[in-house]
Amino acid sequence: MPNGSLDYHLFGKRTPLAWSVRHKITLGLASSVLYLHEEWERCVVHRDIKSSNVMLDSSFNVKLGDFGLAKLMDHELGPQTTGLAGTLGYLAPEYVSTGRASKESDVYSFGIVVLEITTGKKATEVMKEKDGGEK
Repeated sequence: MPNGSLDYHLFGKRTPLAWSVRHKITLGLASSVLYLHEEWERCVVHRDIKSSNVMLDSSFNVKLGDFGLAKLMDHELGPQTTGLAGTLGYLAPEYVSTGRASKESDVYSFGIVVLEITTGKKATEVMKEKDGGEK
């Protein structure tokens, strides 16, 4: 992808993204997640939504990548035991405690990425600062 990953733009030594671009990326990612969860016969639960898996084309349109951990699930069944997979800092607490992936756990991960888009900080950096660790 011509503009690489969102991670590269947020956390690399680059000029900060304009707010209009951040807004466009947020809407594009939301649209991608909606498509996976609602627009198929079966629900696709990504299980690894994070800024390094959000790819950006030349116009900063979003392409969600890395479906290696994704699972197909029936819409009616709700959360299913899948075994824990994904990236710490982006995993929903209920997914960590139960091992049951769901659309809601993907939405939690989406929210963490939106937090990163808004603050310009990695979610794991925010956790380290709160704990008094590295800054």
